[in-house]
Amino acid sequence: MCLAIPGKVLSLDGNNGSVEIGNMTRDVFMHLVPEAVVNDYVLVHAGCAIQMIDEAEAKITLDILKELAQNEIC
Repeated sequence: MCLAIPGKVLSLDGNNGSVEIGNMTRDVFMHLVPEAVVNDYVLVHAGCAIQMIDEAEAKITLDILKELAQNEIC
């Protein structure tokens, strides 16, 4: 099973971007979501932003992942 994680775009430089995921920042390839701008949310999988996602959905998903981690289900 593959999992894409929501992240907030912090900066963009051509096809590269910096994305905040939880309390971490990751450099990702942005070529699949050329319409993304700073402060948008994207789904990140294997170092690539693969899809845009709205902020509300991103926060719901991140909250679920935090809960799973706290309960050591993952």
